[in-house]
Amino acid sequence: MLGLSIAQFLTTLFLAIRWQEWSTFGRVVSVMILTAMTVYNIIVVSHLFTHTPWFNSAQFNRLVSMFNSINIGQSVQAYQLTHVRNHHRYNNDRKGLDGKTKDASSTFRDSSEDEHLGVLRYAVFGAVESLLSISRALLSVTRLWRVGAHEQELLGLAAKTPIRRAQELRQIQLDRMAHFMAIGLFLAISWKWFLLCYLPAFFLSLVLVNIQNYYEHYGALPENTYANSVSYYGRIYNMLTFNDGYHQEHHLRPLAHWTQMPKIRMDFSNKLDEVERIVSPVPALLGVFHRSRKQLHRQPTVTVISLTVETDTKTFSKVAGH
Repeated sequence: MLGLSIAQFLTTLFLAIRWQEWSTFGRVVSVMILTAMTVYNIIVVSHLFTHTPWFNSAQFNRLVSMFNSINIGQSVQAYQLTHVRNHHRYNNDRKGLDGKTKDASSTFRDSSEDEHLGVLRYAVFGAVESLLSISRALLSVTRLWRVGAHEQELLGLAAKTPIRRAQELRQIQLDRMAHFMAIGLFLAISWKWFLLCYLPAFFLSLVLVNIQNYYEHYGALPENTYANSVSYYGRIYNMLTFNDGYHQEHHLRPLAHWTQMPKIRMDFSNKLDEVERIVSPVPALLGVFHRSRKQLHRQPTVTVISLTVETDTKTFSKVAGH
């Protein structure tokens, strides 16, 4: 994965340097290549790094975080906080009594009813929101890219112990600094490439990553530990993506190494087989083609309300369900 990260950065530089030489077709292909590399890094490489860092050395891991922050266009440390400590804690939850979800990336978050938000709105609006947030963070030069008081989500997710909290917030600052410097380099190489290739590719990447997350949970049952995610077991896809398709298993054991996903499926086979859950015939990015997908979240839940009226002769009880 480190090799893939280095290859992505070198390819990005190559695309920027050669931009003026490409034909219109070549430039379109360049956007597609950069988009594909960024999406792959976010959903596979950096995603796995946030769960299981690659080195025993904390210093090496800090450098990887800075380096891949350039590749994915956002702080890897911030990604770790929002993904591992928020998403994996609340597992795409529904709205609570306050009308809000605890999972900031929940597909139920901005819906008007107890239903998933539409995929296009979730993907595109979410990408716009992320782009604005990242831009604001990068432009915070006057405070040297520190996490600001307005970033309450990150501040709330950072570790509570003072030393570790300081390290995490410092890492976000370093990640943003590295990303800012890289953008300066890209602009120096070719500002036209930056505007016509880098920015469109980055926005498309955010949209596609949101689609990935959407169909990893669409139709699943948030309240069931063994059915709150959607897995895809295609061998070729999982070979190329370090078992990314084992998403239900990943939610069961978020800190497990990617090589252990098939084993986790076997270890929990009894639990997984005894519940109704969704196994997709296509990878999450192609989830729109899974037309027959069940909507487990729409299954009726039963709420039992006992109303008891006592009289001199008998007791009447009523049980209501929906």
